Amino acid sequence: MGKEKPDRSSPVPSAGMSSLRLALEILSSLILLSHSVKVFAAKWQSIRDKLEELNSGLIATENCEYSSQNTAVSGLASAILVTLNECYDLARRCVDLSYSGKLLMQSDLNVILTKLDRHVKDLSDMYAAGILTHGNALVVSKPGRGACRDDMRFYVRDLLTRMKVGDSGMKRQALVNLYEVVTEDEKYVKVMLEVDDVVNVLLNFLDSPDTEIQEESTKVVLVVAGFDSYKGVLTGAGAIAPLIRVLECGSDLAKEGSVRCLKKLTENSENSWSVSAHGGVTALLKLCTGVDCKKELVGPACGVLRNLIGIEEIKRFLIEEGAISICIKLARSKDEALQMIAIEFLQTIAFGDELIREIVIRDGGIRTLIRVVDPKWSYSLKTREIALRAIESLCFSSTSAVKSLMNYGFVDQLMYYIRYGDVSVQELALKVAFRLSETSEEAKKAMGDAGFMPELVKFLNAKSFEVREMAAEALSGMVLLPKNRKRFVQDDRNIGLLLQLLDSEEERSGSKRFLLSILISLTSCNSVKRKIVNSGYMEKLEKLAQADVSDAKKLVKKLSRNRFRLMLSGIWHS
Repeated sequence: MGKEKPDRSSPVPSAGMSSLRLALEILSSLILLSHSVKVFAAKWQSIRDKLEELNSGLIATENCEYSSQNTAVSGLASAILVTLNECYDLARRCVDLSYSGKLLMQSDLNVILTKLDRHVKDLSDMYAAGILTHGNALVVSKPGRGACRDDMRFYVRDLLTRMKVGDSGMKRQALVNLYEVVTEDEKYVKVMLEVDDVVNVLLNFLDSPDTEIQEESTKVVLVVAGFDSYKGVLTGAGAIAPLIRVLECGSDLAKEGSVRCLKKLTENSENSWSVSAHGGVTALLKLCTGVDCKKELVGPACGVLRNLIGIEEIKRFLIEEGAISICIKLARSKDEALQMIAIEFLQTIAFGDELIREIVIRDGGIRTLIRVVDPKWSYSLKTREIALRAIESLCFSSTSAVKSLMNYGFVDQLMYYIRYGDVSVQELALKVAFRLSETSEEAKKAMGDAGFMPELVKFLNAKSFEVREMAAEALSGMVLLPKNRKRFVQDDRNIGLLLQLLDSEEERSGSKRFLLSILISLTSCNSVKRKIVNSGYMEKLEKLAQADVSDAKKLVKKLSRNRFRLMLSGIWHS
């Protein structure tokens, strides 16, 4: 059997049929007929979309309370019938190719499209004016799992129509239903974006005075922003400006959705300027201030600001607007989540910028970080780790900052974590201690006084190669100071341990290099020379020297001076 052809004649009204019911009958038949049109394809697609929108609107209207008794509805339905009959005539002529000229037909189709759009708007105005209330209006059933794209598209179009022509209650419910399907099945996101005007309607709702409509639309927009391939659809439709207006005057829930959406959109640096141009920087900073600033807003707000600071001009504007002092204040918050967010932002904005580091230090950043690290205060392990990383990042390039750290008792705090900290914070403290030891002789002296060297010696036996190397390198720097050397050699076991470790390390490992460096520094003491020569490890040192390990050669050379020269001179004749 051949495919059934659509009836090209308009439905004939039956006795007692209302104009609204007749309009729906004609719409159904006309939509079917439009699929048979092969000419002016783009124009007929636009007309068909508008017909489907009008169809969904009239279905909703038919199910509204007292719609059959409403003279305004009847009048609109009559006007729609006239337009539908005109459209039917045009469709038949396009199918039969019986029109007199392309330009004239294009003009007629434009007129029909304008009339249909006008009817949709009139229907929407009736809802807005309260002429219609949805009461127990029927809603198109949500397609089941595995539904075809046509069914999904029809459902989304019905929701769109309700969002456009319904009253506030109908709009809210349509948004709830739309959010439900796009979160349950991501295929609906693509289908939704293929339906004309959905994005524009959602973005317009962001400015809605109805709080629930604003919140629900923000949730749907956030889902779309979660897909990298669809972010451009939102920004291309002008999403950033209304999202920022939500930050300025929306509800807390809408603000949260908006700022999370902006965080996703600004992952593409091209959108950063648009956020700045629409006043987004000021709005974001405002979320981070105030007596009752909330971590649900501050967290993603700082995330957006971190995305923006890649642009130098925006970073400078942030500094001028007081971003540093705002974040230092947040870092003193009683809410640890806010503290962590603020500290991480400070670390990010100051990265690689000495001027900003100085501003952080000047505005009290060091004292704030020291308080978080101080074992006397009750903070989570994660918060302390973040503060330690921030200290490492912000403070060690500045002599004045290092002095401030030591004045505030940071060396003793660091010693506490190296002795008593959990493994993760202990290793981080070791890394920070290593960095601190590199900054100045004053720091090396303070660390020696605080008892760091015995603890560093313990780390020389650690399983982690990185930990062993850091400990060895830190020690090699600290024993350059006479006072620290004296402390180190007072424990007879230290020399033996160094030699033992030297024997076990790989031939050219970093740790071996630093162990040799420590021994070279210690040979300024004759008692150490004797211990090394009598230790039984001389053969190992000689082999290393013969293998052209430069530090081993230096060490053996120092050991061979004076009365040891004859004993070891044979090595140097080769």
